[in-house]
Amino acid sequence: MGCQMNEYDSDLIARTLVSEGYVQLKEPQSADLLIVNTCTVRAKPEQKAYSMLGRMSAIKKKRPEIKMAVIGCLAQEKGAGLIKRFPLLDLVMGPRQIDRFKGSLRLLERGGNPIVATDSKGRPPIPPTDASSYFKGRTSGQISIMEGCNNFCSYCIVPYVRGREISRSPDSILEEAVGLVSQDVRDITLLGQNVNSYSWNEGESYGFPRLLKLLSGVKGLLRLRFTTSHPKDLSDELIKCFGELENLCPHIHLPFQAGSNKVLSEMRRRYTREDYLLLIEKLRKVNPFIAITSDVMVGFPGEDDNDFQDTLDLVRSVRFDGLFSFKYSDRKGTLAEKMGKKVSEAEKSSRLEVLQSLQKQITLEKNSQLKDKVVAVLVEGKSKRGDQMSGRTSSNKIVNFNSNNNNINRLVKVKIKSAFVNSLRGELV
Repeated sequence: MGCQMNEYDSDLIARTLVSEGYVQLKEPQSADLLIVNTCTVRAKPEQKAYSMLGRMSAIKKKRPEIKMAVIGCLAQEKGAGLIKRFPLLDLVMGPRQIDRFKGSLRLLERGGNPIVATDSKGRPPIPPTDASSYFKGRTSGQISIMEGCNNFCSYCIVPYVRGREISRSPDSILEEAVGLVSQDVRDITLLGQNVNSYSWNEGESYGFPRLLKLLSGVKGLLRLRFTTSHPKDLSDELIKCFGELENLCPHIHLPFQAGSNKVLSEMRRRYTREDYLLLIEKLRKVNPFIAITSDVMVGFPGEDDNDFQDTLDLVRSVRFDGLFSFKYSDRKGTLAEKMGKKVSEAEKSSRLEVLQSLQKQITLEKNSQLKDKVVAVLVEGKSKRGDQMSGRTSSNKIVNFNSNNNNINRLVKVKIKSAFVNSLRGELV
């Protein structure tokens, strides 16, 4: 559940277990080990995690010999409290302790008591070098280059559950990238709570732009991406990379969260709407066709209608290719939780509906501009409907088209025939 960092962590644990002789199953009912990777960034994913843990507990009641673990941000936040709520749990483990998973599992297999591992000061785990065919058959892969966050935005629980920022060595990141490409992965996304603040100063000094240049030289890597970026750390040097690195995809995810300077100040985002719009101008000057996506919330404490109109105005000005939008929810221990002037649930829902309606219109208009154009698509496999092939453009737009399986993992040219909000449809050229 949750963000791409959780997807990466899930893969990392799965690879560790495969190297130990475990086999992945699609259905939890017949598994010997159940692992729920959780998110707590908002109230909705937290409730989903509780619901999932309830379903997994029901399976363990019928088969008490199996082991059940909960990992991720909810595990870090709640710790031993999760065992009180779900007494059948065997393991509660935070993100910084994932490299201890194998050892903890061995203790449990020998009949040990439930384990709680939530120290947030550990280094990012290093992926196992065995299980060398784990990613075979995948077109895209992910690499976590850093862990944690030092920004402490007033609404955000991430610094409390992911810990302080700590970066991985460029050598280990490069080794992982080469390993992915050797398994035919052609599209790699670099991950971090704020990749822009990547920093390595042991021996040679590396900032994020230099790391991008290092990885862009990996032979066989067709596409390089990254997420997520904080606007306050988006440097001119990093922006220039979009015009200099051939395989760096023309797409950036740059959360703005609110269009009102008053709200941005209360959020402790450390930039203004004017700062954000200047960054957009710089990005489009380097590459006029760059796709820009973002995160935004409605209903932050004290947000009035004028503030919300500022957000809508920014969305109209930037014309994002896509937008992840959501309602503010209190997170325990954050500054915003203690703020007054809370916006009602009904008002938040109303504002979210208006915002999403506006963005759907913009996304459809931008996608429609691609009709009759020929785009390069990296083929990933069958479409969700199963009657076509599916892949992505360098700007991360999904394209469905008729083809044969021989094109999987290859770049093909597709002429766009029709556009929708969430995808494009075309014909193989």
